[in-house]
Amino acid sequence: MGRIEGMDRDALLDRARGRGVNPLVYWGLRAILQPFFHLYWRLSRIGREHIPDTGPFIIAANHRSFLDPFVIAVMARRPIYFMTKKEAFINRPAAWLLASLGAYPIDRLGGDQEAMDTTKAILERGDGVLIFPEGTRTRPGPLGRPKRGVGRLALETGAPVVPVAIIGSEAVRKGWRIRPHKVRIRAGAPLTFPEVQDPSRHLAAAVTDRIWPCVELQWEWLGGTPRVRRAAVIGAGAWGTSLARALARAGLEVDLGARADEQPATAEPLPDAVAVHPAGDIALAHHDLICLAVSSRDLPAVVQELGPSIPDRAGVLVRAKGLVAPLGTLPCAYVAERTKAHAVACLGGPGAAADELSRGDALVVACASQSFLSQIADVLRVARFEVQRTTDVTGVELAGAARNAAVLAASAAAPAGASVADAAADRVLAEVDAYARRQGGHPEAFADLAGTGDGTQALDDLPLLAVALREDGIDAPAVAGLADVVAGRVEPERWAAAVMEPTRTRPRRAA
Repeated sequence: MGRIEGMDRDALLDRARGRGVNPLVYWGLRAILQPFFHLYWRLSRIGREHIPDTGPFIIAANHRSFLDPFVIAVMARRPIYFMTKKEAFINRPAAWLLASLGAYPIDRLGGDQEAMDTTKAILERGDGVLIFPEGTRTRPGPLGRPKRGVGRLALETGAPVVPVAIIGSEAVRKGWRIRPHKVRIRAGAPLTFPEVQDPSRHLAAAVTDRIWPCVELQWEWLGGTPRVRRAAVIGAGAWGTSLARALARAGLEVDLGARADEQPATAEPLPDAVAVHPAGDIALAHHDLICLAVSSRDLPAVVQELGPSIPDRAGVLVRAKGLVAPLGTLPCAYVAERTKAHAVACLGGPGAAADELSRGDALVVACASQSFLSQIADVLRVARFEVQRTTDVTGVELAGAARNAAVLAASAAAPAGASVADAAADRVLAEVDAYARRQGGHPEAFADLAGTGDGTQALDDLPLLAVALREDGIDAPAVAGLADVVAGRVEPERWAAAVMEPTRTRPRRAA
């Protein structure tokens, strides 16, 4: 079986199967900790009557902090046993204390049958066990996805399963400092399942899928971030249709809102989970996630029409490339200022045509809210995308605009040669990068976060980008000159030549 440095793992498992907790240590420490939990963390325990006073039981709970087992333990009037990662038992005094409190080691890198056999032995003798189906701590955001082990254990032992949620424990520790913060626990009614010897993987997964929604119910009752179940995608163009397909692939019910005479941009039938409606007919109040997959030019009209219907419980995901007229406002900022949504995120990704969006593509999600950021990233990962997360909304949105402008700059300077085209693109990127940093963006956004550029979008963005940089006091001769080229006031060759002259600030406007 191997050894844990300091203590023998077999001995720890044998202790959990045999004599179990040390009553003096367990009840003595509990007498100290329970008042501390109530006074310092204002602990609230709801549903204690659902924890059986006799006989075996399994507590299935979410996991936010290493303190969770000790806090959840005060829900019961008798000791609760729990598995802990084997690394926690390396220190011999710590291993003795944990074992005295009912902990026993598990190897999380693979299926640890010895630990599971120990769990079954504890239940068979009539004691209670705490299981974290997520397998590890999940924070922030909604609950993670459970593993099927809890379903298998419930079937093999026939023990009732008590769904429990804990909230607030993730905020009580900063480094090694324990802070005062409200912690609440809620237990639901026990679930019972018939005892089955050697249940199949599908049966164990089905039982887990029955248990976990009951944990989510307790979690949401406590005010935890709900799981995204239903989404509305506004805009049935190529990006909107592709996004609706992806969300349906992640298990969501999706309403795809078509604007005016718009039709879903797909030659293939949409999944059954996607229903197409006129955008104005969708009851957004019933949705957890609202995706705005429209152009920045159309965004103001969409927000004016639908913004008041977006509830404060919903989050918004914006896929609107470019800047919003007339001030060059970034799309997420525009939406956040005009809706009650609790969080607004932007979606960056491949610069290729939206109808080429397919599973496996790399997408970027940016949001200032860590919980909503985790929520969206989890949904997209289930849809089989490679997801990069960042809180730098400004950087991602401006990086997209900068790369669009850089593509146009390279095209305008191309007749002067490849080196001039590259230099022109670099100058434009550098000027927008300086603006992004002034707005709080991070430098890495311009390194690898925004995908390739779209020269067509740049035709709309450049005048707005030039105005935004000028209003912010950024010296941006390359962007301003390129805006003049787009407007027909300056010849591309003249602008390209000016870009290569360090002493020139910008080409003169034509008369």
